[in-house]
Amino acid sequence: MRRFFYDPTTKDTSTPDASTPNALKIGATLPLTPDIFQHWVKVLRAHVGEQALWFDGTGGEYRVTLSQVQKNTACAQIEEFFAIDRALPFGVDIALVMSRGERMDYAIQKATETGVRRIQLLTSQHGEVRLKPEQIPKKLNHWQQVAIAACEQCGLNRVPKILPPLALADWLATMDEPATLKLVLAVPSAEHNASPQTTPRLIVQQFRQAQVAQFCLLIGAEGGLSAAEVQAALACGFYPWQIGARVLRTETAPVVALAALATWYEAAQIGKFTTT
Repeated sequence: MRRFFYDPTTKDTSTPDASTPNALKIGATLPLTPDIFQHWVKVLRAHVGEQALWFDGTGGEYRVTLSQVQKNTACAQIEEFFAIDRALPFGVDIALVMSRGERMDYAIQKATETGVRRIQLLTSQHGEVRLKPEQIPKKLNHWQQVAIAACEQCGLNRVPKILPPLALADWLATMDEPATLKLVLAVPSAEHNASPQTTPRLIVQQFRQAQVAQFCLLIGAEGGLSAAEVQAALACGFYPWQIGARVLRTETAPVVALAALATWYEAAQIGKFTTT
């Protein structure tokens, strides 16, 4: 069954003075948003009586039936609610230095599919992208749509929020979350005072001791973080995390990191952990 994100802030376009957002509830008949109308009716050529699943990002999903189709509008009836939550059983936020073009789209898409909760966009010394103020709304909307499309495809019912870009130093100044294990993807060295096994042990400890484990991952751009930026992150309570012996591309790193955390979580449930 096709899945569509029903934006809870979308106004009823059939009533120009509508002042309240549409709400998904059983028994309601709602107009399709322009995005859903274009995809479901125009592209997929759906007919009256066809069914789909809608979700609004607050959890769960609804079975709907297309009840009316006109030239430029259509309506669907909300028929059944499923309290399904496919989110990770722990929280992961990613702070990602922006990269160009398809690499950034790929990173957001795959991070969404593997369960990220929020993505904080960053600029850094070696970062390729510096958005002008007037470019930010358009880029944010595009990347948020990438995340929404990924949720529609993979079955997630909670859409990760894409947060406006900050300079790395400014973002680090806001990182006061003692319950969160903060990790920077970097190679541990002597001055870090940590071995390659230190961070995996901390991840294991976080899963075992926290009621709901929370993580924050800092990932640099294609050129990586500078030595000074890594040091600044460590000074703010981050731990260096090296995933394997290879250097990962910026769009690959979020996928590998989230997959590694999910794997270790599953291992924690059956009491089988290794950090070597």
